[in-house]
Amino acid sequence: MFDSWRRQWELPGGMRETGESPREAAVRELGEETGIHGVDLSFAAVAEFDLTKPERRELLAVYRVQLQVVPRLTVNGEALDFRWWPPSEPVSEDMSPLDAEIARRVVRSSAS
Repeated sequence: MFDSWRRQWELPGGMRETGESPREAAVRELGEETGIHGVDLSFAAVAEFDLTKPERRELLAVYRVQLQVVPRLTVNGEALDFRWWPPSEPVSEDMSPLDAEIARRVVRSSAS
């Protein structure tokens, strides 16, 4: 999705709300940011990385879904546009390099 605030392509995601499990947060964020509802997410990985503004260490639960049909995606205040990106393709300048690397690693791990 093209993030309206960061002005770059990135994976849907966000922060957990009080009382939410990581899976519940992923389901909610996917619905809010894309309009995809009623899908069964499966746990894929935990990503750990350092960010700089502000400096902090982050842990990220990564989930995946296998869609039976191409969904109708909903442009909204957070997501200005959508595109399907195969992780085997090069990253464009306006794509989050962190999100691209997470996607690549999850795809590689599922193929093994």
